[in-house]
Amino acid sequence: MIDICMLGTCGMMPLPGRWLSCALLRYGSTLTLFDCGEGTQVPWKTLGWGFRQLEAICLTHMHADHVAGLPGVLFMVAHAGRTEPLTIYGPSGTSYILEGLLRIAANLPFPLQLHELQGGQTFALPGGLHGSCAAAAHGIPCLAYRVDLERKPEFQVEKARALALPVAFWSRLQRGETVEYQGQTFTPEMVLGEPRRGLSFAFITDTRPTETLNHFVHDVDLLICESMYDSPTDLPLAQAHGHMYAEESASIAHAAQAHKLILTHFSPKIIDPTQAERAAQRIFANTRAARDGMVVTLSYR
Repeated sequence: MIDICMLGTCGMMPLPGRWLSCALLRYGSTLTLFDCGEGTQVPWKTLGWGFRQLEAICLTHMHADHVAGLPGVLFMVAHAGRTEPLTIYGPSGTSYILEGLLRIAANLPFPLQLHELQGGQTFALPGGLHGSCAAAAHGIPCLAYRVDLERKPEFQVEKARALALPVAFWSRLQRGETVEYQGQTFTPEMVLGEPRRGLSFAFITDTRPTETLNHFVHDVDLLICESMYDSPTDLPLAQAHGHMYAEESASIAHAAQAHKLILTHFSPKIIDPTQAERAAQRIFANTRAARDGMVVTLSYR
């Protein structure tokens, strides 16, 4: 089970009642943050999930509304008592920006491990989650992120009993190991069922639609995607600034055969995000406009 909280839903600048767009993922006892705009620690503190468990931060790009909150969040993690390493992922140029931000967040009690990524790379996330990224189209280096949680095949107890293999060896087979016992070789395939679908979610913001993104988020359980604008009349603005309007975001979900779409990163001029929601639903029915503090839980089917 994966929990994802939409800590903030606004683009460009925080507003009363609407913090900057970011998402916090909880899996087991670990936390991973996606983007970190100004004031991110405030809605996070309200959520009550704690700070010490933060193990990774994934940054889409280096515009201020996505990174300026890093010093405050890092201080909160420090005050929570973390001493273990914290990993930061981001596109080319992340190290330069991070160096500047750390001048006002110096002497942290935990080491930072920075990895600059290119589209197409995969990487490890806390708790055994698998991360991957794709290049977005925003005019500067920008990444979309995908998280996958594999699900092991079902362990078939009756098959294990029929092999007359002691129970003490079952867990090794379940982990995918081969077991030697009394001159016989036992493989996982002898006791495991068919492959099972895992869980997946993707985080896309600050980009124009691309075929690359359609393929990248194929079949995700949840797509969190920007909707900077809510009307096709804003297409010139979207094209000029490297953003999307609601129906374009919905088109990505539709083309990718995603299972659920949540819109976020709304322009400050959008007073009522449900208008974007209704527009997107005409193309992709299972769409919701995010609200600050919304928590979505992904569970195995």
